[in-house]
Amino acid sequence: QVQLVESGGGLVQAGGSLRLSCAASGGTSNRYTMGWFRQAPGKEREFVAAIVSNGGDKYYTDSVKGRFTISRDNAKNTIYLQMNALKPEDTAVYYCAANLRRTITNKWTSGNWGQGTQVTVSS
Repeated sequence: QVQLVESGGGLVQAGGSLRLSCAASGGTSNRYTMGWFRQAPGKEREFVAAIVSNGGDKYYTDSVKGRFTISRDNAKNTIYLQMNALKPEDTAVYYCAANLRRTITNKWTSGNWGQGTQVTVSS
């Protein structure tokens, strides 16, 4: 497993922007599909975005398409999540994940997580 450290969370007003970063160390993260999940209070953790190892393919959950952009810099072992036009319903703890894969039911999952960073969007 790789160690993942997220940063960039905070409090922002609706319509604002934040950029999350996730620094990976201790493994071959450049070979992995990396991504972001989030968990709101009282809800299950849900998939947000994923990016394959060379950055060529990106995947998003429907609720963030057109507003969020995932990217990676393999030279820095870092992935990013640019979040624009934020909504109160985007409020959650955001988790970076490594080695994402799809389950038999076509859901994204991972067993390698960061500690999470809080994003709060006020209305």
